[in-house]
Formats: sequence, C-alpha cells, structure tokens
Amino acid sequence: ILGVMLLLMIAAGLGLVTLLVVFFKPQIRQYGAGGVCQSAATLNGKTVLITGANTGIGKETALDLARRGARVIMACRDVDKGEEAAAGIRGAYPPALVEVRELDLADTCSIRAFAETLLREINQLHVLINNAGVMMCPYTKTVDGFEMHIGVNHLGHFLLTHLLIGLLKRSAPARIVVVSSLAHNFGWIRFHDLHSQGSYNSGLAYCQSKLANVLFARELARRLRGTEVTVNSVHPGTVNSDLTRHSTLMTIFFTVFAMFLKTPREGAQTSIYCALAEELHAISGKHFSDCAPAFVAPQGRSEETARRLWEVSCELLGVEWD
Repeated sequence: ILGVMLLLMIAAGLGLVTLLVVFFKPQIRQYGAGGVCQSAATLNGKTVLITGANTGIGKETALDLARRGARVIMACRDVDKGEEAAAGIRGAYPPALVEVRELDLADTCSIRAFAETLLREINQLHVLINNAGVMMCPYTKTVDGFEMHIGVNHLGHFLLTHLLIGLLKRSAPARIVVVSSLAHNFGWIRFHDLHSQGSYNSGLAYCQSKLANVLFARELARRLRGTEVTVNSVHPGTVNSDLTRHSTLMTIFFTVFAMFLKTPREGAQTSIYCALAEELHAISGKHFSDCAPAFVAPQGRSEETARRLWEVSCELLGVEWD
C-alpha cells in the first residue's frame, strides 16, 4: 500500500509540474531567453570575422551582423556546411555580404594558411569573434598534439588572434569578442598537465579551456591598452545547440529541458552586443552575459595565472607576442 501511495504521489507531483510548465510557458521562455541586444548600430563598410559561423550562435551572429551591413567572413572547418549556412543567411537577407573560408582550429598550419590568405586579400578587419569551440569530446589531440579542448578553444584562437592583431590595430577602432562560458567557474589551469595526459575528464577539460578564454581576454586587453582595440569575453547562456553532440547525457538533458534553454539566436545576443554596442567602445577586459557585465570566478581574475598562461601559449605555438 505504501508503495502504491508513493507512486501516486510521484505521479501527482509530475502532473502538477507539467501543468505549471504549460500554464507558465510564456514566462518561462521569456526568462530563458535572457538579455537582448538593443543597439540599433549599423556596420556598413565594416568587416567582421566569425569562427565557427556555420551553425548555432555563430551562424545567428553572422546573420545579425550581415543585416546591419557588415561584410561577414565565416571561418569554418567544414566548408560545405559553411556554404550551406551562408546560403541560408542570404535566403533570410538577400543583400547579405557573407563569404566562407576554410579554417581548422585544430591545425596550426590551417590557421597560418588562413591568416596569410586573409591578410593578402583584405586591408581592414573591425571585429573578430572567436566563437568556434568543442565541448566534452572523447580524448583526442589536435594535429599539433594538443588536447582538443585546450587546443581548439584556446590555443587555436590565441594563434589566430596573434596573426591578425596587426590588421585589427590598423583598422582601429576594432573589437575582439571571445566566447567563453559559465563553465569557466569550474575550471582550473592545470599547468602541470595542460593536455590531460595524466588523467582526462571531458567536462573538466572543457571547463579549463573556457577559463583559458577568460584569462586570454583579460591579458590581451591589458596588452592592448592605448591601441583602440578592445577585447571582452562572453557567456552566451545555456544554448540548445549541437555542441552537446559528444555527450549522450547532456543531449538528453538539453532535450528534456529545451523550454528552459536559449535558442541559438538568443544565445548570440551577447556576442552581438559586445561586437557593436556604442557604450562599449572603450570597455575592455570585461566579461559579459545577457548583454550585461557578468561575474568572473576568482581564478579568472588572477593576473599571475593569465600571464603564465600567455607565456605557455606562446611557447607551445612557437610565437613571440609583446
């Protein structure tokens, strides 16, 4: 009898929760959507580069900035998917100036080739959005032997930014947006085992890479003072995208709780905000979420860790960056 009563109570509870969710669905969706970029700024004559722009928030960011008149360069590992995304953007906004270029952030040779071609063919770059990323993938290494999360999410973008920083300075005022995550709160830079060779946990590796994004943005901002090139990091929110494809558990969770998650368009709002909002023209080295300043974990505010990570990154990539 007690077992039956318990089952009835559970069923009643689930039924009540379902009714509440259905009844308050508009409010839940509004809350889940988060902040919206209210800026009416246009980007006519401006050039924007977005990595990982073939899907998710990258594609939505590209569409929004193209609508505002920007020439948008979509840097994608899979050119076919990139062209498909670009066609979709042109379908939604026929005047869109979007172009697709191949960039594999897991291969420094690809990054260097991409930058070399870009520098030869364009003479201005006003916005760089380091958006591409991998999440919770099985243990794999990049072409250069880096653990995939730290290699793509941090080192790949570190090298790309290094190669393009001169062009950004010449195009000033210019902005750099680094897409990080709330997950940086749970990350630590494991200098003794940066590539997780001693032990590997996909979730912790992802968190480490997202913390690296925050530290990179803060240290780069410090080094760019006085150049009219700003850099800020963003947490896009919990977005229902294909980024969870490597985790069955996360995929199930995102499917069940989809109503509470952001759509890619909603997740793109903070990247868009940091790319063009007039009030941020002189703001650099900060972290944003929902189009507003956001909390940064103590380990993400450590100047010593940021400088050490910078030095280690330069050493691993074989670059010198004053």
